[in-house]
Amino acid sequence: MGQQETVDVDEVFRVETHGIDPIPDAERHGSAKDLFWLWFGSNLTFTYVINGALAVAFGLSFWQATAVVVIGGLSFFAISAAGLSGIRTGTATLVISRATFGVRGNFPAGVLNWVVSIGYTIVNTVVGTLALEVFFAEIGWHGAAAGRAVALLVTLALTFAVAMWGHATVQFAERWMAYVLAAGFGVLLLFVLPGTDTAAPAAAPGLSGWSLAFVVMLAGPFSYLPMPADYTRYLPRTTSLKSITWMGALGGFLSSVALGVAGVAAATQTDMTDAVAGAESLLPGWFQPLFLALVLGGSVTNSIITLYSSSLNLQVLGIPWSRARAIVISAAVTAAGSLAALFLTDFTTSLLSFLSLLIIVFAPWGGVFLADMLLRRCHYDADALHAGSAGAYWYRSGYHPAGITALLTGMTFAALTCDSELWTGPLVAPLGGADLTLLGSVVSGLTYWALTRRRVAAYAPAA
Repeated sequence: MGQQETVDVDEVFRVETHGIDPIPDAERHGSAKDLFWLWFGSNLTFTYVINGALAVAFGLSFWQATAVVVIGGLSFFAISAAGLSGIRTGTATLVISRATFGVRGNFPAGVLNWVVSIGYTIVNTVVGTLALEVFFAEIGWHGAAAGRAVALLVTLALTFAVAMWGHATVQFAERWMAYVLAAGFGVLLLFVLPGTDTAAPAAAPGLSGWSLAFVVMLAGPFSYLPMPADYTRYLPRTTSLKSITWMGALGGFLSSVALGVAGVAAATQTDMTDAVAGAESLLPGWFQPLFLALVLGGSVTNSIITLYSSSLNLQVLGIPWSRARAIVISAAVTAAGSLAALFLTDFTTSLLSFLSLLIIVFAPWGGVFLADMLLRRCHYDADALHAGSAGAYWYRSGYHPAGITALLTGMTFAALTCDSELWTGPLVAPLGGADLTLLGSVVSGLTYWALTRRRVAAYAPAA
């Protein structure tokens, strides 16, 4: 009976039974190539087209904006490397970060990460719904309210079904949707790139324009930092760490850079204030319905991984349910938020502003987590991660002083240098309007290294 319960628990179109519990070696499977398709498919999203267009709106020329897009794509090396701890521990990223911040110290970031995951899922759901609604109108269905309701239902159903089935189905869906989306977006590039105006803008963008472009381009990848191990935890321990880093990074880099460059090119030719309408105006009529399908597909592939990770996140926060049941909570909140965003325009603006502000937390969080992982060389006491107050990662009353201190130091720097709609730090004006929020990760990481470089190895088991 025990044998029957431990085999084939991670199959396509079968509900995954594991959550944040460590994946036994006998049930591990797959290869690093799976990570390429996961990150390639999930980042074939129209968001990067919008980000590329924004870089031009901030005053950058085609080549300057393209350079920002490429550098932003390179950040996927850090994102992919953050998943290395998953293969060693067999559990999710936000469980592993207990070693960095302490069991209790890890809780606030867990709450905020769930909010960010749901927020981005709502944004993607709304973008997909609006694209599908326009598609319905173009094929002759003009019932506004009914069309929007059906479009929302279809978008949510596609996302929820895949995420609910779990890990194997998520990887399967990302791979096969990537084939279709890559072909479609490849055609999009063929239509958009030839008309690109590569001339420099009349005026230099200045430090403010450069910094804002980097923040926009890197905010999306940084939001992934609390989830990479969620998708490496099933890989066999013998999988090469180098191959894991390269495959995941290459996948995210290729898709984000290709679509980012498409956005940059489009913004040199047309008004991209409404990015979907702007890009559509550059396409032949016969391709426009297919373009809308690409926007929908990209929204779904990105929402799938954020919704799936949100269910693991809820388990980290102590929800005493299985992963499959916990995801119902995330799906319900996503549905409610999407309804509000579709019928209350101010809600959408406020949500986007709020999500952009949370980089103040997640850039420093990522800096501390990566610094801790490097210091430990990805070696953790896997049992202690789940042992609560009885484990080595309880530290002082559940808090790791060095981790919390480094995080707060990075957050303070980020808040002082942040330039967003909801908050402008007091150092932004003296810096000439530059937004240095992302450097909060460097500040927090260096602070953690200074505080723990001689001690953190004591908390890790021998290799």
